[in-house]
Amino acid sequence: MKIVDLEPGDERLVSEVLPVLRELRPHLTDDLFREVYAEGYGQGLRFSAAYAEDGVCVGVAGWRVLVNTSQVRKLYVDDLVTSGAARSGGVGRALLGYLEERAVRLGCRCLDLDSGTRRTDAHRFYLRERMEISSFHFRKSLEGPGQPDSPA
Repeated sequence: MKIVDLEPGDERLVSEVLPVLRELRPHLTDDLFREVYAEGYGQGLRFSAAYAEDGVCVGVAGWRVLVNTSQVRKLYVDDLVTSGAARSGGVGRALLGYLEERAVRLGCRCLDLDSGTRRTDAHRFYLRERMEISSFHFRKSLEGPGQPDSPA
């Protein structure tokens, strides 16, 4: 398996990465994904993709480094998804390991992510990977013109 980082504008983002990412984020259209990455890149958003030996994208991680008062410097994982056809094949573990190594190199104190409350299979995976449930995440939707409720 090969893991690569993809810059905005890379043609593989829409043709190879987005189909896998849509398994977790079905609301993303081609244009919305491009817009989110173009704006998010300036805020530190990055995408890494895992490719099988045959060149097929089998996993995607969206991540960024954040600095805050609680953890000082952390690598935050926005998205972590393995294609349905490749699940239980070590792709998620490889991506998580890649991100952990990246976090250490970038001087982060921890690797952090949120997972929707109904994603129990994902929770079992994170616990197997020695992650801990460290907090609750609270949200208040701000619906109105131009502010659609974001999917979990």
